[in-house]
Amino acid sequence: MSVSTQDALDTGSPAQRGTTSSRPAWTTRDKANLKKGLVFISPWIVGTLAFVVFPIFYSLIISLTKYSGMQTPQWVGLSNYTRMFQDPLAWTSISNTLFYSGWAVPVGLVVALLLALAMNRSVREVAVYRTALYLPSLAPIFAMSFIFIVLVNPGTGIVNQVIALFGGQERDFLGDPTTAKLVIVAMAQLGAGNAALIYLAGLNNIPQTLYEAARIDGASSFQSFLRITLPLLTPSILFNLITGISAGLQVFTQAYVLTGGGPNNGTLFYMLYLYRNAFSYADLGYASALAVVLFLIGVVLALLVYQVSRRFVNYEVAS
Repeated sequence: MSVSTQDALDTGSPAQRGTTSSRPAWTTRDKANLKKGLVFISPWIVGTLAFVVFPIFYSLIISLTKYSGMQTPQWVGLSNYTRMFQDPLAWTSISNTLFYSGWAVPVGLVVALLLALAMNRSVREVAVYRTALYLPSLAPIFAMSFIFIVLVNPGTGIVNQVIALFGGQERDFLGDPTTAKLVIVAMAQLGAGNAALIYLAGLNNIPQTLYEAARIDGASSFQSFLRITLPLLTPSILFNLITGISAGLQVFTQAYVLTGGGPNNGTLFYMLYLYRNAFSYADLGYASALAVVLFLIGVVLALLVYQVSRRFVNYEVAS
């Protein structure tokens, strides 16, 4: 029997290999490499199990109990979830959170894109511009909240002084439910520098030859932006959209510091209401039910965005 015939009998045709085994057997070296790889990523595995997987399952179990944190949990089944659907404050917090996310996320995507375009300019001082534009993103949220309290102060705030300069009437922005939410939306834009860095990486990944070809064909700068920049930035837009929705659903610190949820529950966001139930009312079972619902809402929105993104995201960036 020749060598080629023996090889054919050992391996078989592709169709035969597909019916018997989809992949070659693990060798001793493959198993050794797998063990080494697991050792290297073991801190990440332990961290994920301890700080992600365990809290999710623990919250799910606690959400089915009446638990104050000091006594033994009492099994109540789904009553915390039925209570939530009958709780008007829960619906108010959901409405406020959706209002905030509906404004903060799209406005933030546009602001971050403008910052990235400014950071991407070919000028000598670009490093200074990038630092200046990104610097507000490094400021702690609670510190920025105190600054905004001063800025929108109805008596001495610079915002009301500018409005009065143009003949407008001074107003208490944090005293009205709608304008208070808009103040928090405006404050969120100070963190657009993080998303701008993602856009900036995407902009640097676009080949300049595409712009040169468009310029030769007579395309204007705006046409190049619409036909080249935006389509090739869609993966970055998708990433910032997902992270923006996640951050929008978890807005907390700004409302806690600026308004405490007021006025008239106008800034009572979902996370703030969850926090109150957990740590002010010692109702950890109900708070866990709120957390589980928030987790499910986030998962559903992420899956929905991924499904829709198949129609507009372009991953074919030329290298």
